[in-house]
Amino acid sequence: MSISQLNDLTTQVRRDILRMVHKVNSGHPGGSLGCAEFLVALYTEIMNRKQGFDMNGHGEDLFFLSNGHISPVIYSVLARSGYFPIEELNTFRLLDSRLQGHPTTHEGLPGIRIASGSLGQGLSVAIGAAHAKKLNNDSNLIYSLHGDGELQEGQNWEAIMYASAKNIDNIIATVDLNGKQIDGATDDVLKMGSLKAKFEAFDWTVIEIKQGNDIASILEGMSAAKAATGKGKPVCVLLETMMGNGVDFMMHTHAWHGKAPNDEQLATALEQNPETLGDY
Repeated sequence: MSISQLNDLTTQVRRDILRMVHKVNSGHPGGSLGCAEFLVALYTEIMNRKQGFDMNGHGEDLFFLSNGHISPVIYSVLARSGYFPIEELNTFRLLDSRLQGHPTTHEGLPGIRIASGSLGQGLSVAIGAAHAKKLNNDSNLIYSLHGDGELQEGQNWEAIMYASAKNIDNIIATVDLNGKQIDGATDDVLKMGSLKAKFEAFDWTVIEIKQGNDIASILEGMSAAKAATGKGKPVCVLLETMMGNGVDFMMHTHAWHGKAPNDEQLATALEQNPETLGDY
């Protein structure tokens, strides 16, 4: 796909996110909007994916969403990548829906391999999957996504230490570095210092993407990350994004971490993101 086509898809994903959380007056639009470009690029251009879906994932790259509260963006990207009907986005957060507020596996939603409502656990699972691919002589890669505030959970650092100690060099763990979490700026809640220095101290290779809401920059940075795999070290990508990206009144604030827009706010947000590929 061209950059223009990828941008059109990203705009439509933003519309999906906004409409989903508005319909049920519930959900997490801020981080979802901030990661739209990344997940569009990941599923369309970066990952090696097979047709169809099975839980084993042999012979293909796998993705694990650790910060599961940004489910609107992964649901939209999965639907628009052919994993399930786009119309199913209408069921987001409804009773008996496969599209729960945080991804679950008991309903068998294609594209979802772990339940990720509890923060801090996804990296451990992703490293386990990467270990399994090595044991199975599967040369494909594991990708994962984590919130920066999520790294305040201690389990992450046990996993980070394990991955480098065991030379798990077929994983690319991306951190959504937006500087915001539910209670405010990450530096105000629990300052973490330089994540680059921390990951490097744990013997990871670190790739920085300074323009994490720019498709071309994402493709370039992730290409560098892929090139760094297979060299004895796990790879971390620090992706600098804007929470609420693409909707002016949702940007530069943590206020929209977990709040749905009202009717007037939705109309304004959709005007800023004109329909490109058709709403569900």
